[in-house]
Amino acid sequence: MPIRKAQIKSLRKNKKKALVNKAVKTNIKDLTKKSRKAIEAKKDDAKKLVQDTTKSLDKAAQKGIIKKNTAARKKSRLMKRLNKIEKK
Repeated sequence: MPIRKAQIKSLRKNKKKALVNKAVKTNIKDLTKKSRKAIEAKKDDAKKLVQDTTKSLDKAAQKGIIKKNTAARKKSRLMKRLNKIEKK
């Protein structure tokens, strides 16, 4: 355990931030899963779900929760799946 007051405060802040980051990452994973299932099922709302996922990925990358290349890669893969289904 930290001894100095500043270290204690820093630890407290880090714990709060970790919870927020974890919630955002979980949200991204859930949205990605929903999007992929909607694409595979060829549902009408698949495009809307992919847009929501893209938006949350961009926000997370902007805040530094995930790296920008990771966000770009995930968006690219989702869009690739969506476009593949739309062509058929």
